[in-house]
Amino acid sequence: MNFKPLLPLPLRPFAAKSNVPAAQPKQPSTTVNSATPKLPLDNSRRLRSNSARMNLKPLAGILALVCAATFAPAQAPTQPEAPPPAAPPQPKTFEFKDGDRVVLLGNTVLEREHDYGSFEPRLDLALGETKVTVRNLAWSGDTVFGHARSYFGPPEEGLQRLSVHLEMLKPTVVILCYGSELAFERLGGLPEFLTGYRNLIDLIRAKSPGVRVIVAAPPPLETLPPPLPDLAAANRNLSSLRDALHKFALMQNAYFVDWFELMGGLPKPGVIRKPLTENGVHYTKEGYEKLSAKLIEGLGLKMPDAPSAALESLRRAVIAKDTLFFNRWRPHNETYLFGFRKHEQGQNAKEIPMFDPLIAKADEEIQKLKEEALQQARRP
Repeated sequence: MNFKPLLPLPLRPFAAKSNVPAAQPKQPSTTVNSATPKLPLDNSRRLRSNSARMNLKPLAGILALVCAATFAPAQAPTQPEAPPPAAPPQPKTFEFKDGDRVVLLGNTVLEREHDYGSFEPRLDLALGETKVTVRNLAWSGDTVFGHARSYFGPPEEGLQRLSVHLEMLKPTVVILCYGSELAFERLGGLPEFLTGYRNLIDLIRAKSPGVRVIVAAPPPLETLPPPLPDLAAANRNLSSLRDALHKFALMQNAYFVDWFELMGGLPKPGVIRKPLTENGVHYTKEGYEKLSAKLIEGLGLKMPDAPSAALESLRRAVIAKDTLFFNRWRPHNETYLFGFRKHEQGQNAKEIPMFDPLIAKADEEIQKLKEEALQQARRP
């Protein structure tokens, strides 16, 4: 017998659905043609045929998506988002108000100010009739995390001690200067430092609502003759820190003083011929006179030409007041007065608040000497 070759079933063309019922296909005849008998399709061919039909369904979905994308109406290009508005430039002069309580907060460069009494006399004279008081809460070797203020516990203990002092003083203006330790460390710790600085400012504002904050960049270091080291690399770190603090102060709505640049910025290579520091780091009396004058300039203020004798009398009065206040907030043998050994001498803690009227009287003396110095400055 001769058999006709089996051909693959033709694929049915894809047609859209219609409400008209499709015609029923003709049923195959059951009559066997003896001349050309037909064999039934084997199961494998039936499966391949059915698979071909089923593969058209995902193809139809893809075609529909392509058509929708091709003939969809064009959309207008999205406009780029506008950049955030730039922060307004800070005013050229920081505004002090009558009765302001100014607090200095930082590490060594501000703490040693109470030994020289250079800043407060110049601030008093520059403010004229505006009366302010100044208290120095700086602590040598301190960081924004409170390391130096902590006695026997973690840095958090130092911040708790600072919180007590802020509540006691209730400052309206705080001048901060932190970060000089980064001169000798890699700036990889800068993000952590700025986070700690922000937390410190948040603490100050929580304890003194409405306080105005001033952020000063640490002043430069000096390279002195051997065996002291070359501090050029340390000053480059301070320069980078200054740039970061400038942006940081704007973000914190704080007034920024570029103490680094005001004191000369990056020094020229080589040894300083007329040093203002004892060892390249700690400033001398002459150094603090320049530091204070430049800080006044950075605040946008100008000191009148007062006689040197009047300025010296005012400086000595400030040092006397600062000494009283230092014993008030950092008394000797504090562990015996307030710490874990207070059971031995804690009865003497009652004498610490007795410094307050002495300090107030010292403030009155400073105001008296200030008025006399201003009168002398006005004389032709």
